[in-house]
Amino acid sequence: MNDTTFTPDEIAKMFKISKHTVYELIKRGELHAFKVGNKMRINPDEVERYKNNSQAYQNNTTNSVTSQQAANTTIRLTGSHDFLVEQLTKYVSQHTNLQIQPTYIGSLEGMMMIYRGAADVAAVHLLDPTSKEYNLPFIKQLFVLERISVISLASREQGFIVAKGNPKSITHFGDLTRKDVVFINRQKGSGTRFLLDAFLAQQEIQPKNIKGYENEEWNHLATASQISRGSADVGFGIRSAAEQLGLAFIPVTEEQFDLVFRWTDENEKELKSLYALICSEEFKGSIAKIPGYKLNGLGDIKYQTQNQGSV
Repeated sequence: MNDTTFTPDEIAKMFKISKHTVYELIKRGELHAFKVGNKMRINPDEVERYKNNSQAYQNNTTNSVTSQQAANTTIRLTGSHDFLVEQLTKYVSQHTNLQIQPTYIGSLEGMMMIYRGAADVAAVHLLDPTSKEYNLPFIKQLFVLERISVISLASREQGFIVAKGNPKSITHFGDLTRKDVVFINRQKGSGTRFLLDAFLAQQEIQPKNIKGYENEEWNHLATASQISRGSADVGFGIRSAAEQLGLAFIPVTEEQFDLVFRWTDENEKELKSLYALICSEEFKGSIAKIPGYKLNGLGDIKYQTQNQGSV
């Protein structure tokens, strides 16, 4: 074992899961890793973060009675990766008897997960290119009979993440087509990929003319890490990821990030508790200093299906 990092094999033994599962966690952005040569490594602080956030870890480290109790208070969260959502997961576990089980798979697939009833909450930021509105056009088309509430979390800055000092002088989308610029993309189905492609279409830029467009990462921090290591020159992502790694950020737009609650008789009590926590001044204070976000409207109910009723 390395003195300062863990290998996927060591993580698999630690959590009593297969190595394949570890790689899937890394791919989905639930476990952040980096490469040393051709080998994957995970930092100890990332292992601790995963321990705190993972319901799987809770199930492996408590007795069967406690595990059953935890299952009864578990909220399945899916959708887009975001640092505010990470903080929400941590805050909930520290201040309530609830547990949030996160699966970061992108806004589009997250929306489909709650549509299929496979999750309770989805974190989404999908831009409708026609109306220029976030999230609601998709939600109104998809959810008709389901009990749905759309809750405002924050607006956040999206833009170009580049090396410190912006050595390639990247300032606009046209720069992505330069021969000396290597791009790192987000995966298909992510809200950031939707937003990027909308800008490219608006400016009539063909993806085939962007070196690295086909190279994908599953979350903002992994995207920023590629730039930090020099594997890419630029990515499209959020300010917070750039600042965490000491990179430069060129703002392009501000987007809306929402939570979609899908209510059932089984999860109503837990979701009401979660909503109350989101609206609390204590939670707002815990996220107020994370860079790149505006919290105006935090907790506002932007839309509910008619058969929902008030939370």
